[in-house]
Amino acid sequence: MASGHRAPFENPVIEWVDSRLPIFTIMNKEYGVFPTPKNFNYFWNFGAIAMVMLVTMILTGIFLAMQYTPHQDHAFSSVERIMRDVNWGWMLRYLHMNGASFFFIAVYIHIFRGMYYGSYKKPRELLWILGVIIFLLMMATAFMGYTLPWSQMGGWGATVISGLFTAIPLVGDSIHTLLLGGFTVDNPTLNRFFALHYLLPFVIFAVVGIHVWALHVTGSNNPLGIDVKGPQDTLPFHPYYTSKDTFGLGVFLLCYVGVTFFAPNLLAHPDHYIPFNPMQTPAHIVPEWYFLPFYAILRAITFDIGIPFTDIVFIEAKLGGVIAMFGAIAVLFVLPWLDSHPVRSARFRPLYRKFLMLLVVSFLVLGYVGAQLPEGIWVILGQICTTYYFVFFLVILPWLSRKEVAEDLPNSINEAVLAKQSH
Repeated sequence: MASGHRAPFENPVIEWVDSRLPIFTIMNKEYGVFPTPKNFNYFWNFGAIAMVMLVTMILTGIFLAMQYTPHQDHAFSSVERIMRDVNWGWMLRYLHMNGASFFFIAVYIHIFRGMYYGSYKKPRELLWILGVIIFLLMMATAFMGYTLPWSQMGGWGATVISGLFTAIPLVGDSIHTLLLGGFTVDNPTLNRFFALHYLLPFVIFAVVGIHVWALHVTGSNNPLGIDVKGPQDTLPFHPYYTSKDTFGLGVFLLCYVGVTFFAPNLLAHPDHYIPFNPMQTPAHIVPEWYFLPFYAILRAITFDIGIPFTDIVFIEAKLGGVIAMFGAIAVLFVLPWLDSHPVRSARFRPLYRKFLMLLVVSFLVLGYVGAQLPEGIWVILGQICTTYYFVFFLVILPWLSRKEVAEDLPNSINEAVLAKQSH
């Protein structure tokens, strides 16, 4: 047949469909007998967890959109109506609201796993870049969703973040006007953000499909960071990793529904329950927690960049902060080329492991700094952590690539697994 060899299925209905459209054969090939390294740990669960959270966000978002009114005079009250009058509306809203946080938790752990085990290295560079694109799309989607309740924090968050584009020379004001649909945050802004917030998750889903496709072309990395040398190093994805993913997903979902039902506002700001008032600025405007590290990087640049002891300024503080914030994400795109060390896994790179752990600590500190008022020690601490963030990527990684001596690698995955079991 034109589609190649196909093993028949015992179920007559499945066989009838598959003989005409071999979707079940493809699923079995990609998620059934697909050879997978036999030494995966639970860090590898978070890719599947992130996929489940994405589907959860899309489904709850569709049902919420049926009841939401994207108009500045009715948006806040429509959200309150969802909470109070729509059957199970409170649950849908809390699942969606907390789902965003747990989606980012899964993705942040997924990114850390990729950095710790070197999953961005050859031949998986494009796989990594697609992952960073997904992360960027997630951030754009979450920011726009943050504004939709048209609350004090959402409306002013839109005002502050959209205002950053005005720092861009020449085209900044035009981008700002296009984004808002006018000169201020108003009804056209809400309509634009609602339309994009509804659309972008489907774009994310498409890019995730390409991401998974690229994964199945290059094959999965593994905790040892060594290549598969034969069938003895692998296991079929089902039932071994479907069962492991199901267990990890179950634990994660228990935490998710626990927060949703018992502490739904744990990660929310009180100003989200006050209608947006453009004439009254909140005392402290903060984004959601998953944006706080990058918000701290934005605020860390408090000085103009130019020629010392003169009035010549090349980059003003506001533009410098915007460049630093977007640069903190852009640097991830070139990570596969900044770290060219031949050994992938941090298990065998003791210096890299220590510097990476320090990066994680700095990132967490930046998250805490981002939630504080930009004054006193918090500004200094943010600048120190921001400096280390960029030094790690632009200085330490290239230096380690040339100088770090790695520990000896095992000969094969199978040999390492048998040696671990013997102990």
